This record gives sequence, C-alpha cells and structure tokens, in this order.
Amino acid sequence: MTQPIVEIHVPLTPSPDVAPGEYEFPWIDDVEETLGVGEEDGRYEVYDDGEELGDEYVFFITGESEADLLAVAADVANMPGLPDGAFAVVTDEDQQELGEGRRVELSS
Repeated sequence: MTQPIVEIHVPLTPSPDVAPGEYEFPWIDDVEETLGVGEEDGRYEVYDDGEELGDEYVFFITGESEADLLAVAADVANMPGLPDGAFAVVTDEDQQELGEGRRVELSS
C-alpha cells in the first residue's frame, strides 16, 4: 500500500521586508529547515526537494498518517513570514502530475 504524499503549495510571493537586491523568498529556506528538523521525530519524511510550480512553491512530505501530514502542512501554513493562501494537495507516488489530488485548505 502506498503512503500518502502531501504537497504543501505556497504562493510564490516575495517577502515584504526584504531589502532590494536580497533573496526575495527567505521563507522557502525557513520551511525547508523546519521540515528537515521536524522529520527527525519520525511522523513524516520529506519526500522530495521543493520546487516551483507556476506561481507557487511546493514542498513534499510523506508518512503513514494523512492526519499527521495535514497537521504538519497546517503548521507550515501558519509559520511567521509565510505568504497567505497556502493549501495542501493529498496524493500518492502513483500520481504523475503535481497539484493533482484532493485539495485541502489550510488556515493561515
């Protein structure tokens, strides 16, 4: 049986407090670091490197419990500095296209 994969989609919006010439999306590094640290508790694994998908940035996590994965996704959506409008897509490794699956709104 395949484990669920949760794609965490975040609008690719520059941080408003970034000075001209600096990296516009520091929240991407913050999310990657947070997911990497959280992975150590064994509730989930980072499935793949994050990537741009149109006007969104997508992070991937997998694990046994869909509920745990969605809780992690909600925590990410509520991180300080993260753009509003994040959502999750529940899928599995058999899915061929990003963003295809059951969409879950995340409060932010």
